[in-house]
This record gives sequence, structure tokens and C-alpha cells, in this order.
Amino acid sequence: MVTSRVFGSIPSISTGAMFASRQELSITRVHRPTVAGISGSSKQGCDSIVLNGGYVDDEDYGDLIIYTGKGGQDPSGRQVRNQQLTRGNLALKISCDEGYLVRVSRGPRGCTTLVTQHRIPL
Repeated sequence: MVTSRVFGSIPSISTGAMFASRQELSITRVHRPTVAGISGSSKQGCDSIVLNGGYVDDEDYGDLIIYTGKGGQDPSGRQVRNQQLTRGNLALKISCDEGYLVRVSRGPRGCTTLVTQHRIPL
């Protein structure tokens, strides 16, 4: 069953809500994929990302996030080659271009799971 993508807040979920697992994030539709860090489509845009300390080049300053995206990492998580503007990365670009709000969840390896939302600047 395909459901419509929600950009920005999920009506029943408060900013700062905590979740026990990625499965719970998926069930509540905060971040639907249980593994991938980018939730979105290359046609509709990105509705959420998860920061979980998986990529050494990611930086999280609360209101400012430098997000590596998907692809081009070596096994240690360091960015070593260019990424392709496809799938999740293209979804992020669409949200940036269209000004869509993107939910951000932070995991236990990054910090406590917390849901916020950000507009991606050009």
C-alpha cells in the first residue's frame, strides 16, 4: 500500500519526540525506511533524514547540518568520490529546490533520537 508523502511535521508527533527504534520511526511515518538514512523519492522529494553518526563527514550543529548524502564513501564512512544525483540525493535536491521542510531524526550514535524539521537552503 502506497501512502502519500508528508513534508514537515507529522500532525500527531511533537518536535523533540523520542523513539525507541528505527522501526518505531517507520511505523509512525516520521522516517519510513528502517535502514536508509534518506526517506524520499526522486520524483517527489525528501521528507526526512536520519543522522546517526554513520558518516564521519556529517556535521550536526543543531540548526545547521552538513549532510553527506548517499554514496561515495569508503568502508570507514569517509567521502572518497563524487556522489550521483540519483535516488535519495536527487530527493534532497528536489526538497531544496522546492523549499520543502525535511524532518531530521538523530540516532543514538549521533545523539538522542529527536525529531526536528529544517528547510534546506540553496
